[in-house]
Amino acid sequence: MQFFRTILLLLLAVLVLPSLASAAAPEAAGHAVEAAVDGGHGGEHHGLPPAATQFKIGPLLVTNSMIVTWIVALFLIVFARFATRHMQAVPQGAQNFWEWLVEGLHSFLEGVVGAELAKKTFWFFATIFIFILFTNWAGLFPGVGTIGWGHPDASGALHHIEKPLLRGVSADLNMTLAMSMVFFVCWTFWALQANGPGGFLMHIFGPKGDTTGALRVLMIVVFLAVGLLEVVSIVFRPVSLSFRLYGNIFAGENMLETMAMMGGKYFGWLLPLPFYAMELLVGLVQALVFMLLTAVFTLLICTHDEEAHAHGKEHH
Repeated sequence: MQFFRTILLLLLAVLVLPSLASAAAPEAAGHAVEAAVDGGHGGEHHGLPPAATQFKIGPLLVTNSMIVTWIVALFLIVFARFATRHMQAVPQGAQNFWEWLVEGLHSFLEGVVGAELAKKTFWFFATIFIFILFTNWAGLFPGVGTIGWGHPDASGALHHIEKPLLRGVSADLNMTLAMSMVFFVCWTFWALQANGPGGFLMHIFGPKGDTTGALRVLMIVVFLAVGLLEVVSIVFRPVSLSFRLYGNIFAGENMLETMAMMGGKYFGWLLPLPFYAMELLVGLVQALVFMLLTAVFTLLICTHDEEAHAHGKEHH
């Protein structure tokens, strides 16, 4: 059952995330970026350009990062179907790898959020980890971000790609923000489901601890102020999640391009190789960090303070 839940959420990623990304990156912004690049191509331009529109499907703008999103999602869906087409009691090959990955993630998340919450939320956290991991690694394939269009110099040499054909998914802020917003919607649903509307408000604004008399009145005022700060923190969580993932992956891509340019004509392929190994690790770590942060945010809102404290002591 976990396999099919994973597949369903990947389908959600294919359908929802590109639409959110296109809404977050209107066509006017794309024209402004292109104008800025065109206006400054007289000087040498460094750094990878933002995602560029490749074509339209009705009102939907399809960018180069969205194309990579679809490719990765399609690959994962096909691989999941291939690995589970003939289920065996003793798994082998692709089924063995897929079960190892899913069961390993389930055991890990169960240790973080508990068995009860993992039953409701595992399908999301496991899928978002797998999806981000493979999109991060897909951005390291040769040709992603390095094949496209640009302005050659006077000698006819093209030193910088201004409009790449393909672009790393997490290096596009629209895509990371879309994934964060999908989590925010799920987080709100899980919070209301676990606490109810009244319990949700009490969880944020309600006074903590056993107090009476004037001290209780003071604690109510204090926790109302703390609750307002908590609301601000909650609202900015999608922003922090998206910028953290985007910043690390975008910086890695720019570093690889800089290393390739420093290597010159003959060693441009050699100098970035050690950094490719580091970026493979960064892609894994960032997928894990995104999953862990979203899981902890969910745990904090879906459990009472006493339960969360007991859960933390048990695992400690």
